Amino acid sequence: MNNYSGFGRIIVTIVVAMCLRIAPWPGFLININPDWVLLALIYWTIAVPERVGIFHAWTIGLLTDVLTGRVLGQYALTYSLIIYICLLLHKRLRQFPLPQQSLFIFFCLLFIQILLFWLNNIQHQSQLHASFWLPVFTGTLCWPFIYTALRRVRLSRRAK
Repeated sequence: MNNYSGFGRIIVTIVVAMCLRIAPWPGFLININPDWVLLALIYWTIAVPERVGIFHAWTIGLLTDVLTGRVLGQYALTYSLIIYICLLLHKRLRQFPLPQQSLFIFFCLLFIQILLFWLNNIQHQSQLHASFWLPVFTGTLCWPFIYTALRRVRLSRRAK
């Protein structure tokens, strides 16, 4: 176990991810905007599971619900489920090379999209569009860059 106590860096990266989540993206970019918050949460859960857990995922999910205007609890539920899975598998996920981690991220993002689609359509009928898949693919493609960037943020503290 490492003695990483830089919880402030974790909070800053989550806030940046939330800003990216609600940024006014132009036209087609709004449809391909991945779930930056979840990707950051997954990284921190894998990297420092003793610092980021289900409670943090639930709280950040509630904040994301408020920021995005969703029904309160949708992101809280989905983030908590994904982070629970990450906590169960964090030792194994650390050993995976980035392509295998990206495959895991793909299934996490797909699970979230399916769950959110189901939760949104309990009351009213809606059809599945091509835009359903775009955030899943872009999030998967962004994972190696997010992993590398957040790893540098985490390790930069140790170098000083």
